[in-house]
Amino acid sequence: MKNRFLIIVIILLASLGLFFLPRFIKKGYSPDKTKSKSREQMLESTNVDSYLKEAGTFVERGSLLEAREIYQRLMVMPLSSKQLGIVQNKLENLNIKILFSGINIKQSQIYEVKSGDVLVNIAKKFNTTVDSIVKSNNIKENIIYPGMKLRILKGKFSILVDKSQNILMLKFNDEVVKTYTVSTGDNNSTPIGTYKIINKLVDPVWYKEGKAIPTSSPENILGSRWLGFDLPKYGIHGTTSPEDIGEQITGGCVRMRNEEVEELFSLVPPGTKVTIVD
Repeated sequence: MKNRFLIIVIILLASLGLFFLPRFIKKGYSPDKTKSKSREQMLESTNVDSYLKEAGTFVERGSLLEAREIYQRLMVMPLSSKQLGIVQNKLENLNIKILFSGINIKQSQIYEVKSGDVLVNIAKKFNTTVDSIVKSNNIKENIIYPGMKLRILKGKFSILVDKSQNILMLKFNDEVVKTYTVSTGDNNSTPIGTYKIINKLVDPVWYKEGKAIPTSSPENILGSRWLGFDLPKYGIHGTTSPEDIGEQITGGCVRMRNEEVEELFSLVPPGTKVTIVD
């Protein structure tokens, strides 16, 4: 389990390009090698707690980019596995929050609504989703009007699924945004390769032996969302058994917790590339 965690962290750091020295270490600080190991660990833990508290304050103020900078710098500090896990979780959740916020970042642009525009067409034009536009601009009842300025993400999402680790990495412009624990196929039944998402369904109906199983039925294993591949009968979906996430138990599809597949569903448009590796 520890090796699995370290692999995830190394991949995350490499993709984010975070190999730099943190500015948040006090100037002139030099470790005293005569101090006991427990004393060093206690000092390290205290520093981490103070940085996390500072980042939390930034989040409360709405200064999300400043908070993210602190988390990014913490990720390259000599932390314990437990501390790295805490920081990584906070950083990745903040990444999602920033994507859905109205904050202008280098991966976003402003579009002025023109007469005749509708959200579906705007989303297609910029290779994004209606959900992403609605959430990041706080649009009510999907109503837009000419002259309205919309903050829209620019770039491309992609997905990497690692079967051996049972993880799914959501990337934006090749940088890891968030890592999810998933379930993959038993007996190595999840096919490796590169695919595209070609259809997306809310509350999908599951067909078992020709019989339609509605979303409301506990027998419907697809959960709340379906993102179908250009490989028939395979895709990413939710679950009715969240306690089994992380195991290799599916019939070949990639299974996620409902709240997490809904998050993914809101961000990735049709055409998104999905790469599955052993």
